Amino acid sequence: MEGKSLTYQFKTAGIVIKLIVINLAVFLLVNLTAFLLEIPREQLAQWFVLPDTFGELIVQPWSFITYSFLHFGFWHLFWNMLWLYWFGGFVLNLFNSKRFLTIYLLGAISGGLYYVLAYNFFPVFSTTTGYLIGASAAVRAIVIFIAAYNPNTEVRLIFFTVKIWHIGAFVVLLDLIQLPTSGNAGGLIAHLGGAVFGYVYAIQLAKGNDIGKWFENVMEWFENLFTPRTKKPFKKVHRTTPAASGRSNAKPEKTNNQKKVDTILDKIGKSGYDSLTKAEKDFLFKAGKED
Repeated sequence: MEGKSLTYQFKTAGIVIKLIVINLAVFLLVNLTAFLLEIPREQLAQWFVLPDTFGELIVQPWSFITYSFLHFGFWHLFWNMLWLYWFGGFVLNLFNSKRFLTIYLLGAISGGLYYVLAYNFFPVFSTTTGYLIGASAAVRAIVIFIAAYNPNTEVRLIFFTVKIWHIGAFVVLLDLIQLPTSGNAGGLIAHLGGAVFGYVYAIQLAKGNDIGKWFENVMEWFENLFTPRTKKPFKKVHRTTPAASGRSNAKPEKTNNQKKVDTILDKIGKSGYDSLTKAEKDFLFKAGKED
């Protein structure tokens, strides 16, 4: 029963919470497995980290996305998820979960491309090898996207208030300052790759050009590919219809519960299932069980 409850809570959670849970689950799985089997984490996750050579990338192209769900260090995971939770709320106040996920994943891919190109074309990396892990590039894309799209949003930082573009500019400037002296230059370049994508996406979207629409369509295609046609996000709930004219035994009014169901179904029709609040999802779920 508890397992079903947890599964239901995950399914009805927002996209930010889902991403945090997935990142945390992968972190625990990799680190605990490596510990119990006495296997180096790098060896265990070698097919999911992003390598720095084109030869390796050809045989594991999926690593452009999988690397962004891997963290070997707790604090690396903690700070990435904190930034994701904080700025994810700003994005979801304006856009739906599908666009949020598009920014996140394309930001990861952009960061990965910057990383690979830097290691193969910049002389400073000619004597080093490495791999890329972590959600930093994807999170940077989220941060810079909202900082560019809605720059004048004000954020309270303990004792003072700043505009959100100030935070975006600060994190990018910090990465640039650290780049020449940091031992993680490749990772910082990936941060910049995510930031560049977030900025370009926001600017183009403000002009009416949705450069991420194609990716949303790809995700939708994959979702339909693995989802049975009969499967629905909630159990069947009937919408009441007016009784045929001339029937004297029809109920003149809907029950309060059915009115609420109809209102929720209308909201789904206009804004999608993810637009529902947790209370509305719970109510619809219970109504479906009683049907």
